[in-house]
Amino acid sequence: MNSKGNFVKKLRNSGLRPTKQRIKICEVLFKNEKTFHFTINELSKIIAEKIEEKISLATIYNTVHAFKKKGYLKEISINTDKSYFDTNTSHHHHFFDNLTKELTDLSNEDVEKIQINKSLPGKKISSVEILVKVENE
Repeated sequence: MNSKGNFVKKLRNSGLRPTKQRIKICEVLFKNEKTFHFTINELSKIIAEKIEEKISLATIYNTVHAFKKKGYLKEISINTDKSYFDTNTSHHHHFFDNLTKELTDLSNEDVEKIQINKSLPGKKISSVEILVKVENE
């Protein structure tokens, strides 16, 4: 199936109508060789630069959140008012640079076994992902 066909399928699976603008959002998100991290505002700028078209922030926000809900994107909350999204949806860790605000993947091989000594009644751990915040010395 061609890329456009895959994009239409992702959009429909996410409960979204495959409009021209949403397909363009898919091109920016899923046509890259490498996975990447972004905020909604950063994605809006990337879209404007790459496809030279203005897509409303509301359309981008709704599309990204529909993709997150369906599992096509992962949300990483840095603090109460800042979230990044990741096109790599596998379980993995991150570095966050407090100065540059850059989020970088940290491979599982770079983190030793993590042991959790507490459990919540009626709950089981589904994954453990570490966010390491760094700053200049």
